Amino acid sequence: MRILILTQWYPPEPALLMQELAQTLLAFGHDVTVLTGYPNYPTGALYPGYHVRLYQREMLAGVPVVRVPLYPEHSRSSMRRVLNYVSFALSSTLLGPWLVKRPDAIFVYHPPLTVGLPAYVLSRLWRAPFVYQIQDMWPESLSVSGMLNNERILAWVGSFADLVYQWAAAICVISPGFRQNLLSKGVPAEKIHVISNWVDTSAYYPAEPDEALAARLELAGYFNVMYAGNIGQGQGLETLLEAALILRDIPEIQFVLVGDGVALPTLQHTTQTKGLTNVRFLGSYPTSDMPALYALAEVLLVHLKDDPLYRITIPHKVFSYMASEKPILMAVAGDAATLVTNAGAGLSCVPDNPEVLAQRVKQFFDMPQSERSMMATSGLKAVEQLYKKEVAIKKIEMVLTSTVCPGRIIQF
Repeated sequence: MRILILTQWYPPEPALLMQELAQTLLAFGHDVTVLTGYPNYPTGALYPGYHVRLYQREMLAGVPVVRVPLYPEHSRSSMRRVLNYVSFALSSTLLGPWLVKRPDAIFVYHPPLTVGLPAYVLSRLWRAPFVYQIQDMWPESLSVSGMLNNERILAWVGSFADLVYQWAAAICVISPGFRQNLLSKGVPAEKIHVISNWVDTSAYYPAEPDEALAARLELAGYFNVMYAGNIGQGQGLETLLEAALILRDIPEIQFVLVGDGVALPTLQHTTQTKGLTNVRFLGSYPTSDMPALYALAEVLLVHLKDDPLYRITIPHKVFSYMASEKPILMAVAGDAATLVTNAGAGLSCVPDNPEVLAQRVKQFFDMPQSERSMMATSGLKAVEQLYKKEVAIKKIEMVLTSTVCPGRIIQF
C-alpha cells in the first residue's frame, strides 16, 4: 500500500510519533512518503541547515520527506500562529499534487485543524481516503490554552472540525474520552477507533545514572522531581513553582524542568523574583539525551491545567516516562491519571493545587525506595505489554487498510 503521511510537524522537530509511524509502516512493507513543513517548532525559529523555499526533498531514516513552505512561528500571537497553520495548509494543498505520487491512503496528523483542508483536497483529487488522527481536540484546546477566546470564531472552528470529521474515511483518537467527545458531536461510532499513543523502547529505556552528568547539571545529591516536555500555557507549571515555594524548607527536594515553550520566560522570571533556589531549568535536549536525564530523577511529573479537555488527554510523555522505569506523579485529572494508577506506575493528585502537589511530592520523598522502584517496574511492564509502537501501529495499519478495502472487519 502506498501511504502518504500528512503532518505539519516532523523531525528534526520533536515529533517522533510520526517518524516512528513512517518507519514502522515502511518496515511492514508499505511505500511511505511524508508531506510536511520546514522545521521550526517549538521556538518558531528555523532549525539550522533549513531555509524556507518552494520545496525540499530529503531522506530521513529511510523515509522520503517532502517539505513545503510555511510561515515559521510559535509565539503567543494568535494572528501569527494562524499564519503558521494556514500557510502550511495552503502550500501543501497547492504543491502536494505536484510533489507527491498518488497514494492509496492518506494518514493525517492533527493538530492543527487546518491540515484538514489539504487532507480533503488531496483526498478528492487523488480519490484516496484519508484517516484522521486526533491528538488534540479543537476548538476546545484553543480556548483552554488562551490562544483564542472569541466565541464566534471558536464556533466557526468547531463547524469546520465537524466537516473534517465528515470528510474523513476513519478517525483515530488516543483516549476513550476523545471518543466520547466525538460521539457527542454526532460522529458515527463505527468511524472512530481508539488507538493509544505508543513509545519507542529503543529511544526511551531505563538508563544508569551518570554521576558526572548529575554533577555538571547540579542535580547530584538532590531528590529531583522532573518535568520534561512542552512548557506552554496548558501545562500550568506555575503550580509547580508554588509547590516549590511550599517545600523550600526541605533542601533535598528540587524541581527540574526540561524543555522549552511560550511559558518558559514567565516561569524563569517568577523563579528569580521569588528566589526559588529549589527550581532548575535545564533547557531543551534531543530525544537521544532523555534517558540519561530521566535516570537522574527520582520522580517524573505530568501536570496539566484542570479543564474538561485535559481530562480526556493522554500526553505522550506518560509513555516515555513509563518506559524509563521511573515512578510518575500525575497532577492531572481523567484518562491519563487513570492509565498510570491502573498500571500501578505512580500516584495522582488534582491539578492546579500547589498544596496537594507539594503533599504528593513529600509523600514520594518519604516513601521507601523499594516502593518507588515497584511503581517504576510496573510502569515498564505496562509499556512492554500494551504500549510498544509495533502494537499500536499494527492497529493503524488495519484502519488504513480498511479504508482502501471497504468491508474489511477491524478487530483489535
